[in-house]
Amino acid sequence: MKVFKLVNTINNLSAFEEGTIPELTHINVSHFFVQTSIEEYQRHAHPAPRYQFVVTLKGKLRFTVSDGSSFIIEPGIILIAKDLAGEGHTWELIEGNEWHRMYIVLPLDAPDYFKLN
Repeated sequence: MKVFKLVNTINNLSAFEEGTIPELTHINVSHFFVQTSIEEYQRHAHPAPRYQFVVTLKGKLRFTVSDGSSFIIEPGIILIAKDLAGEGHTWELIEGNEWHRMYIVLPLDAPDYFKLN
């Protein structure tokens, strides 16, 4: 499965890595929830509020990190949010007018099974 992982650099800036997680991997999670509203987050840089997997169900978005580089998330691509400090990232909806997503929240010490491409 294609994955983008948001991380903090040594100086607490936000960066991303592109990779995969193996299919059929059991991940022990604490809870999940679904959100469909668009918030102010897309207009302002912010760190991830918690360590979480974000599964996009509907919408196409551009995420931008501290150095200005960006990547595209759409259904079928998993986002691992681990940029928990610093200025964080921004996102903008680039197709459609709704972002439906599911958050899967993990304990901070849980593995993410991420493998760099």
